[in-house]
Amino acid sequence: MIKAGIIGGAGYTAGELIRLLLHHKEVTIDFVYSTSNAGNKISAIHQDLVGATEQSFTSTVNPNIDVLFLCLGHGNSGKFLSEHQFYNHTKIIDLSNEFRLTDDAVFQRKEFVYGLPEINTKQIQNTSYIANPGCFATAIQLAIIPLAKHKLIKNDIHVNAVTGATGAGTSLSKTTHFTWRDNNFSYYKPFVHQHLGEIHQTINKLQGKNEHNVHFLPNRGNFSRGIFATVYTEFEGTEKEAKDIYTSFYKNTAFTFISDQPLHLKQVVNTNKCLIHIHKHENQLLITSCIDNLLKGASGQAVQNMNLQFGFEETEGLQLKANYF
Repeated sequence: MIKAGIIGGAGYTAGELIRLLLHHKEVTIDFVYSTSNAGNKISAIHQDLVGATEQSFTSTVNPNIDVLFLCLGHGNSGKFLSEHQFYNHTKIIDLSNEFRLTDDAVFQRKEFVYGLPEINTKQIQNTSYIANPGCFATAIQLAIIPLAKHKLIKNDIHVNAVTGATGAGTSLSKTTHFTWRDNNFSYYKPFVHQHLGEIHQTINKLQGKNEHNVHFLPNRGNFSRGIFATVYTEFEGTEKEAKDIYTSFYKNTAFTFISDQPLHLKQVVNTNKCLIHIHKHENQLLITSCIDNLLKGASGQAVQNMNLQFGFEETEGLQLKANYF
């Protein structure tokens, strides 16, 4: 058994991470750190865990753990690591955006690897430090990286994607109140979303310097969780050729699958899966990508990365059934 510590334990991603690790046969949770909830039972905040754990939040950390998950707000991971020292054998998985870009990947002599298992499996297996991808970035990259790998991105890419309310975190704002979100729909950060940097970085890595833009329009949906992304770009081949490219690219991946049927969110919510559907119309290739933003888009992918780092079965703790009905 390895010992895990979780920093920033009160949010949605931490709650899902705790749930996954409690049922992981190779992991025991050593501590869940939250200064605002220290002394409170974890199940008092994450009420789906009543009966699953009697642990309480703590305001102290144990430096002698095997893996540390950082579930802090963006910009706070580096500050926390500067103030707390851990043993040299401790592996670190950061779920914020702080270390995802190459220019930010080295911190205190720690070099963070971008944790997208579908393209970086070997690097993840051989590193102690992981920068977990963003939720939108995961869904969008998995929709386009087979094209990039084959150097087939020859025009701009257009993305329209909608995320559930949990993507905004637990802090209240005008657009997370029920009365605003219910029966409502809106876009935000059009064409300038913070996940575009890591998306472009991956395309450039696979295809070489890419001069084409990714035009991304993110939307807020009136549901709790999930990301539904539609991506389209010009494509010279046939629909069958595109499907063959995607099927071949993902044939050995643990959680990304190609569907012959159009997708909907209930197929992926509460799973670590990414489902992809291919459709060709005239000269446009439409790729639909669906994930659960809290699992494959955050905590599930973090556990997947941990499994790779420690040599566990990649699917351990993540064999979850979708909430289909």
